[in-house]
Amino acid sequence: MLEIRKASLTDIPVILDLINAYAAKGVMLPRTEFEMAENIRDFVVAFEADRLVGCGALHFYSASSGEVRSLAVDPAVKTKGIGRALVETLEAEARAQELHSMFAFTYVAGFFEKLGFDEVDRGELPLKAWKDCLRCPKFQACDEIAMLKRLKPEAPHAPVVRLAQITDFPQFPVIRKH
Repeated sequence: MLEIRKASLTDIPVILDLINAYAAKGVMLPRTEFEMAENIRDFVVAFEADRLVGCGALHFYSASSGEVRSLAVDPAVKTKGIGRALVETLEAEARAQELHSMFAFTYVAGFFEKLGFDEVDRGELPLKAWKDCLRCPKFQACDEIAMLKRLKPEAPHAPVVRLAQITDFPQFPVIRKH
């Protein structure tokens, strides 16, 4: 029977094994033990018997928006509804916190579409890029799909904001290779 619960510090080693196995394939960002300890309260975990079979996190970016991140399911038990159960648990938490929306960056848009997310331009999302994306090896050529679920459709939509470019700041020299 599947049990989903908040993650604890003792879950960190097995969460890291799962996430970093996907990171080794280039489909997730790797996580460190320090990052996991710092963000463990964002995570939920799925267990079957005594075995961790999935994890996911809801990371708040503002008082109205959060990201579903580090969503991973053990490949041996994929397509059994574990990912859906994790996202539904995270959505319940987002609703309890009265978030207006939740978003994800993914390679599996169809999965999120089944859960009510829509593909959006990444400019509609919080300025996440300057915090998390900068350390991503795919930053300059990101191929992930931005997905958004509006939890409160009546809430005003955040205006689309053009992301600042380094050339917008003349006080910072731009070094180019010749």
